[in-house]
Amino acid sequence: MPAGRSEVAPERFDGWLSHRLLEHPEAAVEAGDTVTTVRWDGGGARCEWFRADPLGLVLIRRGGYAVGLARGGVLQTSKAGRRHVQGRTAAGGWSQQRFARRRENQADALVEAVVGHVERILVKGEGGIPDGLVLGGDRALAAAVLADPRCRALRDLPRRELPDLPDPDARVLAEALRRGRSVWIVPVPQPS
Repeated sequence: MPAGRSEVAPERFDGWLSHRLLEHPEAAVEAGDTVTTVRWDGGGARCEWFRADPLGLVLIRRGGYAVGLARGGVLQTSKAGRRHVQGRTAAGGWSQQRFARRRENQADALVEAVVGHVERILVKGEGGIPDGLVLGGDRALAAAVLADPRCRALRDLPRRELPDLPDPDARVLAEALRRGRSVWIVPVPQPS
C-alpha cells in the first residue's frame, strides 16, 4: 500500500466520514460516484471508491496464482495453486541461456494455467462477466494473462491493481478482495 493511503471497507466509510466531520465541523464534502472529496482547513482527503459487483480477482506471481469471483464482498468461486518458475541464476554462457529458456517456458506454463482458470471462473462461469477486476502480483504476468484471446472480455473492465501482494494463495486472495473493495483514502494537503 502506498505511503499515506488508508484503505477502509465500504461498510465502514460512513463511520470514517462521521469521525472526520466531528473533528472538523467546517469540513466540506463533495460526493461523486467514484470519488468523495473531504476538505477542511489545512487538509483533506480524496476517497476513491471501486463499486464493481460482481468482482473478479486475478493474482499471479512466479510462486503461485489465485483466481476468484466475489459478490457482495464474499468469494463465490475461487482457485489457488502453486507453479514454480525458476529464479535468475548467476551461471554464464550456455547455462545462463538454458536457464533463461527454462524460466520462460515455466512462466508461459504458469500464464497458460491461470488463463484456463480465468476463462472457467470469470469468462464462462455461472456468474457471467464481472463488473470489475482486481489484478495483483506481477504486472507483466497479469498483462500476459489478459493478452490471451480467451480473456478478451475482461480487458476493458474497470480495475484496481495491487502489485504489492505476496505469492497468492487462499489467504492472499481474501486479502486482495478486502483491499480491492476498500475505499482508498489519500490525504490531500490544502494549498497555503
